Amino acid sequence: MFRINHLLKLKNVTIKILQRSPVEASRCIGLQRVQFIHPARFYSKSSDDGGKKVQDGKDKACEEKKTQKQRPKLVLRECKPVDIHPCTPPPPPPPSKLPHINQEDCPVKPTLESECPQAKQEPPPECPHDEGSKWDNYKNAVLVGLLIAAATLGALYYVGYFEDKTKPKKLVAVKKKKAKRAPVKDPPTSKDIPNQVPYLLIGGGTASFAAFRAIKSADPTAKVLVVTNESFHPYMRPPLSKEMWFNEDEESVKKLIFKQWNGSERNLYYEPEDFYIKCQDLLKNENGGVAVARGYKVTRLDVINRIAYLEDGYAIEYNKCLIATGATPKMLNVFEAACADPQIDEKVKLFRNIYDFEEVYDAFEESKSIAIVGGGFLGSELACALARKGKRKKKTVYQLFREHGNMGKILPEYLSSWTTNKVRAEGVNVVNNTEVIGVKHEEGKLVLILSDGKMIRVDNAILAVGVEPNTDLAQKSGLEVDPELGGFLVNTELMARSNLYIAGDCACFYDVKLGRRRVEHHDHAVVTGRLAGENMTGGTKPYVHQSMFWSDLGPDVGYEAIGIVDSSLPTVGVFAKASDKDTPKAVVTETGEGIRSKMEAQEQKTGDETDHKEDKKDKKEDYGKGIIFYLRDDVVVGIVLWNVFNRMSIARQVLKDERKYDDLNEVAKLFNIHED
Repeated sequence: MFRINHLLKLKNVTIKILQRSPVEASRCIGLQRVQFIHPARFYSKSSDDGGKKVQDGKDKACEEKKTQKQRPKLVLRECKPVDIHPCTPPPPPPPSKLPHINQEDCPVKPTLESECPQAKQEPPPECPHDEGSKWDNYKNAVLVGLLIAAATLGALYYVGYFEDKTKPKKLVAVKKKKAKRAPVKDPPTSKDIPNQVPYLLIGGGTASFAAFRAIKSADPTAKVLVVTNESFHPYMRPPLSKEMWFNEDEESVKKLIFKQWNGSERNLYYEPEDFYIKCQDLLKNENGGVAVARGYKVTRLDVINRIAYLEDGYAIEYNKCLIATGATPKMLNVFEAACADPQIDEKVKLFRNIYDFEEVYDAFEESKSIAIVGGGFLGSELACALARKGKRKKKTVYQLFREHGNMGKILPEYLSSWTTNKVRAEGVNVVNNTEVIGVKHEEGKLVLILSDGKMIRVDNAILAVGVEPNTDLAQKSGLEVDPELGGFLVNTELMARSNLYIAGDCACFYDVKLGRRRVEHHDHAVVTGRLAGENMTGGTKPYVHQSMFWSDLGPDVGYEAIGIVDSSLPTVGVFAKASDKDTPKAVVTETGEGIRSKMEAQEQKTGDETDHKEDKKDKKEDYGKGIIFYLRDDVVVGIVLWNVFNRMSIARQVLKDERKYDDLNEVAKLFNIHED
């Protein structure tokens, strides 16, 4: 029984040891075997010598215990210096002090370390610090030092350390990029804007200017508030693409003063600044007046309660309201995608307002080449103006468009081709029958990839491909927009809702003669604004006026047009030889007025008193001056007066008659184009 109990104790100890890690188990087994050495016990069947043997066993066990208790004192060994070298492997660890167990004496494995696979010993790495590499390290250090010294000397030379300080230093003019004019917000806060006014005009362009003049004419004490998102008082847009480029005095250009073709100077603003009163004083002034809140935008209208809301939520109540928000230049898809690159975006310009003019003007001064995309009115006018201005400085001007010739959507093909030759004579590199299909930036240049496979490298590009009416107010205000023509839908009195009127580029009106239309020209803005202002003061006049427009390709070629002028319609042209008097410059010199829509009142009706015969087209096809009739169902619906001026009232009368003419040559005589 004693042996069985003893074996069970050893089994329990062994199980606890096996639950530990291999190293700990190894150590514990050694300690346990040392600890559990019991004195030898001898058993004998005979009692004679058995007692003696037992006594001898006890004596031996006691002697072993005494021997174990008398352990020798520890003596520290002397430490020898160890040579530490980065490539010398570390010395082996000292032998373990645990007692050694022979595997032969123990049937069970004494340790669990034998079960673990032994890792293969890798050969020692090659040492880079051997004696043979010392010379290579020294050479490398010398080379690095020489390189640092050379770089230091080069830097000192670059900053001019070795220059002769006695010599005067050469000053180099560095062109600083002109900062854009900061937007103006006047008054500074919306709280200074009246919260209730009799007349509210949204938009600060030509239509609003014509409207408040009509309101003040009908009601001299009227109090009119104009809210515009621009930073300027109302101004004229046509000179921005024409006469403003022919003023050589830069100081005058900065003041927005332009020269007409006859040399007389004129300011771009309709009225001087002191004409307007401050917004804070509008309601206090007994005589009324016109106040302009600049830098503010109306975002919503409550047309039932007649309340306009600004972008900050400020509310303005009104009795009568006019929307004349104008239009925004279009951006072609290929340029819109390319302008995600800031380098390209900086070189692509739009052209509509004063800010655009100033930006393009500065860019043109710094450029050697520029491209104008678009072949309509604006694109052709800008191309001629920039080419004439940059001729002395040998600047290159490109004009790119998909049509066959300049103003190909308006003029018949033969006249469009002739006009393109005139534009080329002004110094413009016209690239027709193509379009831009790709834009990229290379080495500081704008690269335009064309549909015909060619590429044009320029410093800047101007987009002049039409406009879109500003109708953002429509959705939030419950107003209707024409899905095809764009613009707010209005009736013949230019009303969109009760007490709400629309005028200018953003109005889609009903023409009793020509149907639903939308027009984007200066004269249309003037006439619709004036009519809206008259109706806002109690009038009920319908819009039956046929507005005109004009364009000048420099001082020598110009035209006026009225009605529907579309190159897809059948046309009949009657031409005559032009004289020196048949130019835009000559007519402005004679009348003193550059805004051609104002000349109608000064026209001298010629009638059909002349008996001059029609001049046939010569072999050179020199379309010096003439009349082009546009027909729809054999009825004249549009007329272009090519280098013929002061005859617009006659053209208006021809359209009003709505007649079918057997011989349009006879009708052309009414314009007196054959006079010497």
